[in-house]
Amino acid sequence: MALTETQLPRTPQENLVNEVYTTVDEATACELEQLFREQGLVPTCQLGCSHCCRFHILANIAEAHTLVQYLKRELSDIQMEALRQRTKQWHEWDNSRPGRMPSGHIRTDIDISQYEHICPLLVQGECLAYPVRPMVCRTHFVSSPACLCDAINDPESTDEPPRVLDAIVIATEALALPIQESIEAEGLDFSRSLMLLPHWLAIQMDWDFALFYP
Repeated sequence: MALTETQLPRTPQENLVNEVYTTVDEATACELEQLFREQGLVPTCQLGCSHCCRFHILANIAEAHTLVQYLKRELSDIQMEALRQRTKQWHEWDNSRPGRMPSGHIRTDIDISQYEHICPLLVQGECLAYPVRPMVCRTHFVSSPACLCDAINDPESTDEPPRVLDAIVIATEALALPIQESIEAEGLDFSRSLMLLPHWLAIQMDWDFALFYP
């Protein structure tokens, strides 16, 4: 059963991260408007286009905390268990990649040969945590066809890389500094708090296949 605001009050860190996200979204909208006005550029990203959800998505510890708090409030027990299973499958795929150290978490009875290593939060083309998606997701826009984003995950593809609207990242990068400062104020190393989102999901949820966070 999902928890209510009373059962799981918002933390100061959540409030800070959400304030930053609001500022970033406003700056992104302004930059997109300027790109269209000055260069005629429009993003081809739209609801249901989820090729970038197959990328390696980095998040910091504050973003991960905010995201998991949101999930605990919004998801039912059934949805949460389904998320746990998808996250575990991602971990099994990640651990089985060439060059990975052997892991006791790998289950040899599960066939992951056809697994698409998609973000566990993606369900039927939509993000379960879209309102609190990490910075890297909020600021990623392309002006090229969606198929080019898909091709980047195929090592045998000869297609050109997607045309990323880097101006969005540049315009919003400094706005995320309060998050970094809050992490460092707690005595943590910001760079070491950056991990792939599925790893953070398992750690913040305290699932039995989680990696150890130093």
